[in-house]
Amino acid sequence: MKNINKDFSMNEEIREKEIRLIGSNGEPLGIVPTIEAKKLAEEKDMDLVMMSPTAKPPVCRIMDYGKYVYEQSKKEKDAKKKQKIISIKEVRCSLTIEEHDIDIKAKNARKFLLEGDKVKITVRFRGREMELAHMGQKILDNFAAKLEDVCLVEKRPKREGRNMTMVLGPKKA
Repeated sequence: MKNINKDFSMNEEIREKEIRLIGSNGEPLGIVPTIEAKKLAEEKDMDLVMMSPTAKPPVCRIMDYGKYVYEQSKKEKDAKKKQKIISIKEVRCSLTIEEHDIDIKAKNARKFLLEGDKVKITVRFRGREMELAHMGQKILDNFAAKLEDVCLVEKRPKREGRNMTMVLGPKKA
């Protein structure tokens, strides 16, 4: 079991003379001496927790701190479950790629796009192929044309050193 994190000052750690107190049901109880607030919390068998120490006077609340931490961790877990992590898959081609090979790589890229991932297509230039950038552009455009029903071009073809890259993202339904 995880230990209760100490993000908030509570009970005997509160050193202020006066605090703005909020009751266990969320109702404001006004500005109260700290000693009196601690007694109220003890009577209800709860904790006095300083919620915002920078306020003048600091805001404290009477609550069951263990229950509060449990509910916060539960909310965080729910938020993590609802997150969708988008990863970028890369498909590499060379300048001498054949049409059939482009079809196979496009088929794989289609599978990635339908799963909700982005696809980065890279054409690598070797040696003297650097002067043939227009051919790399044609390959990337051909690739995008084969997948236009399931993707949007997020980043147009761009030359980066010895590579030319393009990023495709899935179409939103």
